[in-house]
Amino acid sequence: MPFSPSPWLRNAHLQTMWAPLFRKTPLLQRSRERLTLPDTDFLDLDWFNSASGPNAGDIDHRPLAVLFHGLTGSSNSPYILGLQQALSEQNWCSVAVNFRGCSGRPNRLPRAYHSGETGDIHFVLSTLRHRFPTRQIIAVGYSLGGNALCKWLGEQGEQACINAAIVVSAPYQLARCATQLDRGFSKVYRTRLIQELTSSIEQKKNLFLHTGQHHYWKALDDLGPLSDLKSFWQFDNQVVAPLHGFVSAEDYYERSSARQYVPYIATPTLLIHAMDDPFMPNDVAPTSDECPDSVTLVLTKSGGHVGFVTGSWIPWKTEFWLEQYIPAWLAGMIKS
Repeated sequence: MPFSPSPWLRNAHLQTMWAPLFRKTPLLQRSRERLTLPDTDFLDLDWFNSASGPNAGDIDHRPLAVLFHGLTGSSNSPYILGLQQALSEQNWCSVAVNFRGCSGRPNRLPRAYHSGETGDIHFVLSTLRHRFPTRQIIAVGYSLGGNALCKWLGEQGEQACINAAIVVSAPYQLARCATQLDRGFSKVYRTRLIQELTSSIEQKKNLFLHTGQHHYWKALDDLGPLSDLKSFWQFDNQVVAPLHGFVSAEDYYERSSARQYVPYIATPTLLIHAMDDPFMPNDVAPTSDECPDSVTLVLTKSGGHVGFVTGSWIPWKTEFWLEQYIPAWLAGMIKS
């Protein structure tokens, strides 16, 4: 089922903005689990269609999809909720992972998450594999979560503990994507994202101050003023790099970009990418020559950033191609 954009949503920006602005997201009755990380921080996981509950061992033998959101997203992002609902219609269980500080509660440490953070992904997937040793486990990552998942797959190679993976709209070359967001209308996305990120840091900084965690407060205060940050190069150099052990934004981008890891992926993996994604240059995705036999590359001419809105001319009858294509691909993968 090739992607064809809705006739009145052919523009990349309309594809990108339609769901966040206008989609009526499903209301899911989910069960939340908190995982404590080795460094004492935590991740909140939201389970759906898990009849036996998140701690039921290997009783439930249905496939399990583990979903990772994008930058400033959460388990409540429309694309996460939409896929969880679509997978449940296939009688799959799913769990949406909130990266550090993204579940509605500030995380415990000054650091947060970033595009190359594979340690937390490894902890989640290893925990689930230990808990469910015989189940089919599939990981799906969007945007930032897709880049981190793709990097993890390459790092793990044949040792990856999951059965399949899907990566959607990943910024495979971070430096080029950061520069792209300084151009044209894409600056609108950049400004909004940076505002949300800096606001989150200020909230956590105030929390540390009012709860007497002065050493954590100082770690954030030492970053300096954040109100003048206008680009991701500035934000990542001043915030992400020092908080997460990188020398600079350039060092962070070089070490965290996922494209260099694609040739080492051994897990059956689907890469989905729109060439008109306004967050990145049109040639940022890996080429077919870079993809090993385990990787299926689907490049579409349109679709925007995590958009892929299809359907008729009627605005209220839009459909979301990812929620049709991903379950169909996974069904074929599991069957084979």
